[in-house]
Amino acid sequence: MPDIRVGVQLHPQATTVDRLRQAAKAADQLGVDSIWVWDHFYPLYGDPGAAHFEAYTLLAALAVDTHQAQLGALVTCNTYRNPNLLADMARTIDHISAGRFTLGIGSGWFERDYTEYGYHFGTAPERLRLLGDALPVIKDRLARLTPGPVGPLPILIGGAGEKVTLRLVAQYADGWNAAGTPETYAAKSKVLDQWCHDVGRDPAAIERTVLIPPDDIARWDQFVEAGATHFILMTGDPFDLDPAADLIDRTRG
Repeated sequence: MPDIRVGVQLHPQATTVDRLRQAAKAADQLGVDSIWVWDHFYPLYGDPGAAHFEAYTLLAALAVDTHQAQLGALVTCNTYRNPNLLADMARTIDHISAGRFTLGIGSGWFERDYTEYGYHFGTAPERLRLLGDALPVIKDRLARLTPGPVGPLPILIGGAGEKVTLRLVAQYADGWNAAGTPETYAAKSKVLDQWCHDVGRDPAAIERTVLIPPDDIARWDQFVEAGATHFILMTGDPFDLDPAADLIDRTRG
């Protein structure tokens, strides 16, 4: 069995900054491998008027509060920030965290964010095209920043579109994230493998991460068979970390 990693996605809605920071510290002390927030401006479920906090300023705080877990947004919306600026923000948080930042990124989908903050929403193909345009710019800027990142600063792309998204993963990413059943995950992972062969990448060079609700822990071995090696458990306030502890016990026992 491959080495299995366990992470948590802390939902930055209907909570406070203090509670998010406390949850991140507790997760770090628990021994999770990664801690994530999402990159939105409004709640994705529950009360649409509930409290909500911005991802990158929050991640900078969590970089100070934690000591061993990898940090990132699952996933950053590409068109919310200029790609050169995003690379610089990621590099800076990487320095704050002593090399523990992952740049998770995707094409974006939550229309309310766009309309209320004045971004152009467009179409899904257009947003994917913009992501494809931004990725080489981000990589180029990361290579030219002074100083450069402290750590490897891997790029992770979220999404499962077979024609464009998975091709972009094969071309530019060090990690991939998707959700769904073990069966759908396995099918998408095979498509990613084929794209890797088509563009000359080793499929093993791309970490396979899966975003799951706590109820899916019982099927963790099926996800491993489907190709996943890094589980990221979703949790909102009150930030129950017991499922993460359970999965750590199951996979590291």
